[in-house]
Amino acid sequence: MNTEKVSLLEHSKEVQRGNPERSEYLNLPDIDFFLFCERQYRVNKGVYNTIDRWFYQNGIENIIHRRIYLLGFLEFVTESNLKQNHHKYIRFGNGGLITKLQEFMKESESDKYII
Repeated sequence: MNTEKVSLLEHSKEVQRGNPERSEYLNLPDIDFFLFCERQYRVNKGVYNTIDRWFYQNGIENIIHRRIYLLGFLEFVTESNLKQNHHKYIRFGNGGLITKLQEFMKESESDKYII
């Protein structure tokens, strides 16, 4: 698997064509998808699981759709954290992850950030 930084558009190019079952990244086994996210977005397993569970609990039950949202959220967070954060992993602070998830969903619904 290519370890270069890959944009969200490249992740979901097959999804956009209506072929999510052909997406190289979205159909990885769970551990490989997490390892991809860890390498590309510097997210630890606990944060990854919390994000995944939050999307599931907020109505995104289909795994392919949830992974698209997860990648979109990680892109969203990376854009703002890239300039500020030189840590090994993305950090949110107490309550910050849920706040960022809510902000992401609000922006994705307002066409500022489209998934």
